[in-house]
Amino acid sequence: MSWRERALAGRADLRPVAVEALHVTLVFLGYLPEKEIERTAAIAFEPLGGMAAPTLAVRELRAVPPRSPRLFALDLADDDGGARAVLAAAADALAGARLYKPEKRPFWPHITIARVKRGERRAAPLAGPQPPAHPFVAADVTLYRSHLSPRGASYEALGRLRLGG
Repeated sequence: MSWRERALAGRADLRPVAVEALHVTLVFLGYLPEKEIERTAAIAFEPLGGMAAPTLAVRELRAVPPRSPRLFALDLADDDGGARAVLAAAADALAGARLYKPEKRPFWPHITIARVKRGERRAAPLAGPQPPAHPFVAADVTLYRSHLSPRGASYEALGRLRLGG
């Protein structure tokens, strides 16, 4: 059993994010017309060619917001700034094409692992040991379409680029 399965075991108040949906969001584009998807992927991926894949590591588990959580996420360390560099390259290209308006809040590399179910007032903290902090290489950048439903979002990959280095 994985750390996440152990941490969420017996928690009827939480909805785990599906394993295939675990990701770090770099830019959120919102709605795109179907005919714009290929062009958008090309614009986002073009400046990333040849960039090194970032190495990330789990720093800690965070409840967001801390007092009355809506979700639990793994806060990731981006010590060499690799993820921020990938974000900046893609965001600048998309903003230059008027497909993205840069966020005002700072980039927070994280992976949401569970959300509080609708109708639950408060979620108790996740008990047990902290998640393993082993570094991992985030080699793939994927353009996803999200499909929202009462059971949570599902994600459809529309384009993918493997980073080098």
